[in-house]
This record gives sequence, structure tokens and C-alpha cells, in this order.
Amino acid sequence: MPADGMIHYAEGAIMIAALGFQLLGLYLACGLLFAIPFGWKGVGAVDPRAAHSSWRFRLIILPGVMIFWPGLLRRWWNGRREPPEERTAHRWSTPKKPS
Repeated sequence: MPADGMIHYAEGAIMIAALGFQLLGLYLACGLLFAIPFGWKGVGAVDPRAAHSSWRFRLIILPGVMIFWPGLLRRWWNGRREPPEERTAHRWSTPKKPS
């Protein structure tokens, strides 16, 4: 009887793993669908230094855009042009530059 229970347990674990891989594939497919227009137009809207970048640069950032697409979509949607300022202990300890 224990062998039969192990078979059902293994089938359940395989189904959960398959579901996880399907969700990962769906996430990356959405990332690819987002990365194409973002690489074409959005990268310049989000980062002004990348506005005049080459197609090679845009191709290199494609995997990262596919992974981080929700955050990049939020920045593109909100119209943020500059990355947020870092909040580190080093920045807190240095005096502010006068404007």
C-alpha cells in the first residue's frame, strides 16, 4: 500500500512542477510581448541616455526586459524618465550638494 501512495504523491508533485513551468512560460511570453515595443520605443522614454542607443544595445537588454517587465511597464506607464535615487547608507552619510 505505501508504494501506491508514493505514486500518487509523485504524480501530484509532477503536476505542481508542470504548472510552475507553465506559469513561468506564460510570464516570459508576456515579457517577450512587452520587450519588443519597449525595446523599440519605451527604452528611450524611460531612460534618456538610452534614447539614441543602437539596435545591438536593445537586443542585449531584451532578456532583462523580459524578466523585469512589470517594473519597467510601471515606469513607462507613469512616464518616469530618470531612475529613482539610491537609498543607501553611503548616500545618507554624505552631505547634500548645494543647489
